[in-house]
Amino acid sequence: MNIPFLDLAWQEAQIREDRERRFADIIAHTAFVLGPAVVEFEKTFAAYADTGEAIGVSGGTYALAMIFRALGIGKGDEVITIPNTFIASITGLIGEGARPVFVDIDPTTRNFDFNTLEAAITSRTKVILPVHLYGIPADMDAVQTIAKKHDLIVIEDACQAHGATYKGKQIGSFGKAAAFSFYPGKNLGAYGDGGAVVTDDAKLTAVVRALRNQGCVTKYDHEYLGFNGRLDALQAAVLSAKLPHLDTWNKMRRAIAARYFKGLASLPLGLPQTPPDTESVWHLFVVEVPGGRRDDFMSALKEKGVATGIHYPVALHETVALAYLGYKKGDFPNAEKLAAGCVSLPLYPGMTDEQVEYVIRSVRDYFHA
Repeated sequence: MNIPFLDLAWQEAQIREDRERRFADIIAHTAFVLGPAVVEFEKTFAAYADTGEAIGVSGGTYALAMIFRALGIGKGDEVITIPNTFIASITGLIGEGARPVFVDIDPTTRNFDFNTLEAAITSRTKVILPVHLYGIPADMDAVQTIAKKHDLIVIEDACQAHGATYKGKQIGSFGKAAAFSFYPGKNLGAYGDGGAVVTDDAKLTAVVRALRNQGCVTKYDHEYLGFNGRLDALQAAVLSAKLPHLDTWNKMRRAIAARYFKGLASLPLGLPQTPPDTESVWHLFVVEVPGGRRDDFMSALKEKGVATGIHYPVALHETVALAYLGYKKGDFPNAEKLAAGCVSLPLYPGMTDEQVEYVIRSVRDYFHA
């Protein structure tokens, strides 16, 4: 049996009729840039995210960059986040001249070690950037408590957490603003790049709407130095067709994750943990393979036809492009350990019971051989 890491064809089959109708309407009216399709998606996604506004942009990276620029976070400012996320979490703030400050992770939650976080705050710190990594919510009570104590802004990287909740509240609705990515493999994915900024702040909304469109408040009225960062109408149509299915698809992901937990519990694998009062949407199901056996483990699964991934193989402080920050190996041992052993197993809506059981059996066979 061959198990792909991700199967997007199943999702297309669920939305094809609706998606084709929406595409035909856009093409008939030649409304390709912004326009009614984008406005419709923005309204429905804002309601889904439980925020006042959603601004469609060209990707999650741009979403974060626009938030930082709109808030005036720039040269000399520091932003605290985790080093085991994808580099797109920080490229936007670096582009504005700010400096990412990494803190080590709690090895159980794979997110902030809050003792380390508070110790990293300086007079230059302006933002805490929690990343809801793998679709597992960060502890937002702890984040907000520290932010309030030190008068810091909270910006959420929710690019992997569409529909996740913390104490019943939608991820993305806690901070000053949040960024979502609609890269095709995300829980809510377009057929290309796309993203959104969500916020309750009217002033921030107005600035981000201008920034995404070359800084224009009205045509040729450039009040800001902006971006070509608009969400395409065709991508908005795909997202509008998919959004009504998102909760059902996330429920499928949770059911698959529950079967992985049950089937893999007795094995010498590090399994993901979810904080109390959270509901993960399992964008990724990441296990940790001990003892330097990751390559062997992945090769064994590949021989059985099971595709796997690594998210992410290098902690950011060890990335060549970020060497100028001055960090070195050993600075964040928990993040480095995760990077050295993490493996992502296949998990996506549309996986059959037979496929899930085959993955579990293949993993068990490796450790029992």
